[in-house]
Amino acid sequence: MWMVVSQRDAARSSITRSPATRTRAHDVRAFILSNVEKHPTDVSTVAAAHFGISRQAVNKHLKKLVLEQALNPAGKTRNRSYRLAALPEWTRLFKIVPGREEDQAWTQAVAPALGSLPQNVHDIWHFCFTEMFNNAIDHSNGSEILITLRRTALNTEMMLEDNGVGIFRKIQAAMNLADERHAILELAKGKLTTDPEKHTGQGIFFTSRLLDPFDILSGGVFFTHNYDSHEDWIIERPQASPGTTIFMKLDNHTSRTCKSIFDQYSSGSDYAFTKTVVPVKLAQYGEDKLISRSQAKRLLVRVELFKSVVFDFEGVEAIGQAFADEIFRVFARRHPEVELIPIHAKAQIQGMIRTALSGGGLEGGGV
Repeated sequence: MWMVVSQRDAARSSITRSPATRTRAHDVRAFILSNVEKHPTDVSTVAAAHFGISRQAVNKHLKKLVLEQALNPAGKTRNRSYRLAALPEWTRLFKIVPGREEDQAWTQAVAPALGSLPQNVHDIWHFCFTEMFNNAIDHSNGSEILITLRRTALNTEMMLEDNGVGIFRKIQAAMNLADERHAILELAKGKLTTDPEKHTGQGIFFTSRLLDPFDILSGGVFFTHNYDSHEDWIIERPQASPGTTIFMKLDNHTSRTCKSIFDQYSSGSDYAFTKTVVPVKLAQYGEDKLISRSQAKRLLVRVELFKSVVFDFEGVEAIGQAFADEIFRVFARRHPEVELIPIHAKAQIQGMIRTALSGGGLEGGGV
């Protein structure tokens, strides 16, 4: 946290408080900072209930956080509210010109703007920024990239905006897909690149898994992935936006590391990208039901590139027998080297999968 505390005050605090008291105080303040955005007017009540202490005790912590410039207060006693104090917003415009490189942008501009962060957090931002910046340089066909950075005592937000053709439209054209929504499904799987000589297609996949929220707005659709949610979402927009906007956010004190995320989807000492999670719901457009073989085939595009494929059925109420049969019998027999793992499947879906595994699925044809 970016807190201003004099050396004299820090020394006095270390002398007069026991380690247990200091730890307790840290926990209370960390809780306040984590919850103040959701509870700007009643965070003292919420914190008091959580720790079993009085509101007066919590108010002492609130006053200290205000003094340390971590919180901004507003209103008088009864209508008092708090919000995280943001450091001045930082922006920088980069022209996409020959010789523009992501490591120079990081070292010379972005890393100094981020300031002091724990090493694991710094490493995550290093990976995510350079991957997204490089994608914009190589794939956007645009002329500039605008970087916006906003920090508080709790978290850091970063936004990259380019004025190019739009990431989903480019994938749609390169893969001859029906629409932009299918491009998002392919992006969510990983190992997708429109320029295999320069890219492995891992950057966006791992970036989306490292951050708290990771959002892409491009063309007529909006894609979002949250670290603590099983679901990915596609939101259609009434008006298409030019270029691509990527929004990233991360807790300044997360215990997450690049290695811990890479390990979840990799095998061997060379970190081969061998596992993916396919959000099945992304194959379901609007009110469509997942019943046909053609829908299943869209879901299965490129999954043979992985050794282990997790089909996440979170948010899917039911599937048809042809859909299940195409994945868990037909594809499974053609690719016995690929492990297929369904998760978060409701009872109806589990039944359809069991039927397919038993060989009782519909043969041939399909919709």
